[in-house]
Amino acid sequence: MEKQQMNINSEESVSLDDPGNFINSELSWLKFNRRVLEEAKDERQPLLERVKFLAICGNNIDEFFMVRVSSLRRQLATGTVKARPDRISPAEQLEAIQKELIPLIADHARGWYELLPELHSEGIHINRFGDLEEKQKALLRRYFEYEIFPTLTPLAFDAAHPFPFISNLTINIAVVVRLTQGNFEKQMFARIKVPTCLFSRFIAAPEIETSKKTIHFVLLEDLISANIDLLFPGMEVVESYPFRITRDSEIKAHLNGADDLAAQVEESLEFRRTGPPVRLEVDVSMPDHIRRILANKLGLPSYLVSDIGGILGTADLWELMRLDRPDLKDGRFLPSTPTLLDNEKKIFPALSNRDVLFYYPYDSFLPFIKFLHQAAQDPDVLAIKITLYRIDANSPVIDAIIKARQNGKQVAAVVELTARFDEEKNIGWGHALERAGVHVVYGRPGLKVHAKLCLVVRREGKEIIQYGYLSSGNFNAVTARIYGDLGYFTCNPHICTDMSHLFNSLTGYYGKQKYHKLLVAPYDLRRQFLGRIEREIKRHREHGDGYMAFKNNGLTDTEIIMALYRASQAGVKIDLNVRALCALRPGIPGISENITVTSIVGRFLEHARIYYFRNGGDEEVLLGSADLRTRNFDDRVETLFPVEDPDIKSAIIKDILNVHLKDNVKARRLLSDGTYERVVPSPGEKEMNSQEWLIENRGLWHGNF
Repeated sequence: MEKQQMNINSEESVSLDDPGNFINSELSWLKFNRRVLEEAKDERQPLLERVKFLAICGNNIDEFFMVRVSSLRRQLATGTVKARPDRISPAEQLEAIQKELIPLIADHARGWYELLPELHSEGIHINRFGDLEEKQKALLRRYFEYEIFPTLTPLAFDAAHPFPFISNLTINIAVVVRLTQGNFEKQMFARIKVPTCLFSRFIAAPEIETSKKTIHFVLLEDLISANIDLLFPGMEVVESYPFRITRDSEIKAHLNGADDLAAQVEESLEFRRTGPPVRLEVDVSMPDHIRRILANKLGLPSYLVSDIGGILGTADLWELMRLDRPDLKDGRFLPSTPTLLDNEKKIFPALSNRDVLFYYPYDSFLPFIKFLHQAAQDPDVLAIKITLYRIDANSPVIDAIIKARQNGKQVAAVVELTARFDEEKNIGWGHALERAGVHVVYGRPGLKVHAKLCLVVRREGKEIIQYGYLSSGNFNAVTARIYGDLGYFTCNPHICTDMSHLFNSLTGYYGKQKYHKLLVAPYDLRRQFLGRIEREIKRHREHGDGYMAFKNNGLTDTEIIMALYRASQAGVKIDLNVRALCALRPGIPGISENITVTSIVGRFLEHARIYYFRNGGDEEVLLGSADLRTRNFDDRVETLFPVEDPDIKSAIIKDILNVHLKDNVKARRLLSDGTYERVVPSPGEKEMNSQEWLIENRGLWHGNF
């Protein structure tokens, strides 16, 4: 009793909302990118997989500037500051970001040069044009003349020519040319846009000795620069240097609640193309005077200009993953499928008997596609309702929805137009569904529909049975092969009725609903989640056995973090597996000593959300779409749902959640100072790569069916 009283007094004497108790979310995001870059440098990885991680890191840095740096600059310009638990001002954040970004960008560029010799040793050569054999250069020059040259448009900029518009994330070449006429000499500038939308970034050079099992590439911009004289006849090309700009790409601030949301999003997409520049990348060899000219024309301060000692636009390194070199990639495996669902004609009878859990990509996404296609053709199916957030280009899900409508089913699709960087694609899908006669709803400004739900209504005899599918991931056959996501089939009438009410509120008017099983944001998810944390605190104070374990993508909400701090102070042990952003600072004396935080970055993107509460032995597991970030509670439609099947619940805890928590190969541990360290096996402990273990034991959670 004295110990419990001491704990209570200790809790009261510590200020949980002290700014020092929180990690800045922008710096946390950069730390995540650092972990991605570490995978590119990990020699245990297959070579082309390392190239892939270099591409991912580069793409993430691009997005960081487009979204996060641009947001901070807008806050500085307008004087509107977002409330942050760390209370760091936008100016202070930009300064701190620079200290993290400069070494990250340098290490990222260095990573490319570290991989080049290894690619070379495997017969994959990335050459400078000047290093090719003369015959190769001649053949490539001819290719340039007939294929690339006609597409290029050099744009001069001087007193008579305004500085040309430069599109977001495009590779460009700054050219200095000299015109000499007798004693008259004039130096001029021009810009050439590299047409990566028309040609591969990596141009294969003709092989001179075909017996060699090698391939030689030259970068498209290098090929153009080497033959740039053809674009400026009668002039001397003095020098040329590649550069690239990044623009503010956030469109949310430009939505004002107009009636036609789709039309307004379409108009707002133009802002992404023409938004203010937020970064200039230049080749490290570019002279200062040209660098200054470009920065001044773009209106960028020096701290937003990056000297790149490697390749610009590393997201294009994804092209190398197309090479037919399975020896340099992760080994393939056949995803698992529950035996009971192998026969698509028996999907509905199988699902009516019990709940079914899928864990992608270890499980096949095909059963869900078969489920939808069977629903589209089954004469007893009356209606299909689905939310669509990120959709693949040739979507079998869209095909099934359209087929269902053609077969006379009532079909409703909630298409989220403001899924970042997928807006244009989703507008196109929305229009295609409308033309097919599907009831399409686009939501409303300021409330993004992020929940992943599908509901099929079927007549069975004299009854109406609802089949629900809830997921942490998108209805996307492509990402289902590379994202770690949980999908759940159920006929539980309480959950399915809740889903029906939620769909009605999304397609009608979003009002407060009474949900029996679902936890729904922005309605009651925060209240219910906090209630479960408080329940665990109360249980621990009475019995001393409190425990929680969460797996998700982000933890930045102040109220949730402070509740977890209170739980830690009370003695509740908490294990958190947070892939990316984490503002919670573990290991603070008197505050978070009972909290551990790990992050897994590996072959598959960890995207699942699992929330476990021991609850005195009456264990509760919640799955769904929501992370623990403020936007998930306040600005999005999200759902979490309880897993009530005891066998599936046990399998999630034992064969999924605990496996990830035991990872000592791909996991990093967050320290109290905000840095991460690799988790390594203790003496005598076996290595546990959770993703490899799940591949080897895929389908274990299906039990005996």
